[in-house]
Amino acid sequence: MLNKKYEAVIFDLDGTLLNTLEDLRDSVNYGLNQYGMPERSLEEIRHFVGNGVQRLIELAVPEGITQDLQGKIFEAFKEHYKIHCNDKTRLYEGIPELLTELKRREFPMAIVSNKLQEGVDSLWELYFKEYLHTAIGARDGIRKKPAPDTVIEALKILGVSRERAVYIGDSEVDIATARNSEMDCITVTWGFRTREEQKKAGAVKFVDKPEDIIPLLYSSVL
Repeated sequence: MLNKKYEAVIFDLDGTLLNTLEDLRDSVNYGLNQYGMPERSLEEIRHFVGNGVQRLIELAVPEGITQDLQGKIFEAFKEHYKIHCNDKTRLYEGIPELLTELKRREFPMAIVSNKLQEGVDSLWELYFKEYLHTAIGARDGIRKKPAPDTVIEALKILGVSRERAVYIGDSEVDIATARNSEMDCITVTWGFRTREEQKKAGAVKFVDKPEDIIPLLYSSVL
């Protein structure tokens, strides 16, 4: 029989489970447009995401604008994204089947994201509530990734040690988060970073399709 190497799985959200890039771009550009700023391309947004939406806006606005104006653009972005966070967002191909199979095999699962908690809650309700035990986003009072704090919180909720859980993500932030959490990491190649970018960040274990994750959760055939 198959022997589990890991007892639980912690997923990143954007670029790992969901392709959210177009909705993020549209909401960033809405905020920029409100104050006469030039729009950003999808490729630029791809490079900007990963460290939370506040950092996304910091990178998207032109250099030299005031903190006050940047804050107004951020608020415009948040209001737009709250309404439009699921206009073009979609699960990556194979993710529903992966989550269904992991649930069948009784793997506790969690999401840990740098997206604002209200956005995480909304997307968890739409896509993940039947599969995942918890979904943790960015909020006051806890450091966001790549600090290990939100991962540690997820592990406590799942009741699993870091040695018996694996972290799955797509970006340099995720690779650093797993390292800072002292956890093994599986890096997916379908997300917001290229394989070269991931290798440069220190990724060592890659999967090209969601179904390829399952064998990595088992140590050997006994």
